[in-house]
Amino acid sequence: MSGGLRIGSREAGQVQTSCQTEVEVKHGVGLHARPSVTFTRLAKSFPCSIEVAVNGSDIWLNGKSIIKIMGARIRKGSLLKIRADGILAEEAIRALKELVERNFDEEKRHGRTV
Repeated sequence: MSGGLRIGSREAGQVQTSCQTEVEVKHGVGLHARPSVTFTRLAKSFPCSIEVAVNGSDIWLNGKSIIKIMGARIRKGSLLKIRADGILAEEAIRALKELVERNFDEEKRHGRTV
């Protein structure tokens, strides 16, 4: 995982962290409806804040918002910076990066293999 990892305060016995990573979108049509739903659904399963920047932009989008992710029109070849802050941030970053690398599990859904 690239990006920084900062360990902050302890809250309810859990370590709060901040971290980020970068990943290239290789899905054929990018983050259209189904991949966007899959991404935001996974992001919402973590208690930390999650933000996404596209192709080096300084604008960070709420990674849990289907409107923001779909509205960004993320295409194949786009470079996503994903950052998380809070409890389970490192796990969230790892899971989201792996989801993008697996092409949002779309091949499995349609009976195709990678």
